[in-house]
Amino acid sequence: MYAFDSYVALGDSFTEGLNDARPDGTFRGWADRLAEILAGGRTGFRYANLALRGKMLAEVVEEQLPIALDIRPDLVTLCAGGNDIIVPGADVDAVAERFESAVAQLRAAGINVVIFTGPDTKQVSVMNILRGKVGIYNAHLWAIADRYGAKVVDLWAMDALHDLRAWSDDRLHFTAEGHRRIALRTADVLGIAIEADWREPWPANDEHATWITSRRSDLEWTRAHLLPWIRRQLRGESMGDGLAPKRPQLTPLIEAAPEPPLNGLVDVAACNPDLR
Repeated sequence: MYAFDSYVALGDSFTEGLNDARPDGTFRGWADRLAEILAGGRTGFRYANLALRGKMLAEVVEEQLPIALDIRPDLVTLCAGGNDIIVPGADVDAVAERFESAVAQLRAAGINVVIFTGPDTKQVSVMNILRGKVGIYNAHLWAIADRYGAKVVDLWAMDALHDLRAWSDDRLHFTAEGHRRIALRTADVLGIAIEADWREPWPANDEHATWITSRRSDLEWTRAHLLPWIRRQLRGESMGDGLAPKRPQLTPLIEAAPEPPLNGLVDVAACNPDLR
């Protein structure tokens, strides 16, 4: 017996799947991986992913939440607010209040909800200055989950994410392996049987950063990622401008195979319109 027949993912780039790239350049990500686990090969399982990179919490609430409330799937995952709290001067308490309103609406509609704490950035150079704000936001998220009966995937406590190999070069998003482990952890929280273990230790790593290589990495990261982010903030632009969600509608994750003709016969009329 399967616990869920339909799933809608809401959020920003984390849920869209950056930077878990497929060969064709599209992003897979933990939510797609989770959907595959939940489907279990069933053609009747339906999935939508409305998440889009760069979205602020207000945009998620205004653009994505109403769709989920209208669809009323069995399960909704909601991860948002991270783009808000990294902005200098952001009011973390106000962000959490808006997040709580979204969770309250989903739970009032009878929808199972899973939310995610922010990950611990202690090991991530430069980004570790956000630990305090993330920690405060996480405390709010745990309280919200307790008040409304939502489940929590505690990314902060995932030791597997404390390894820098779980993080992409932009220091904001996860690698394919990071996404894989997050999907497994989420399935675990939902009580879904999984064969792989998200706690599995990383292979031994003989590479050790020196002070010089770390500073060079910081400079490259500043040039490639931080400065473009600052420019977008000043211009009021977003990474998601002009883009659309990758799965905007609740549709089967696995398409059913077409039924063969009766008795294995070919429909001649369908092949030749002149015979109709």
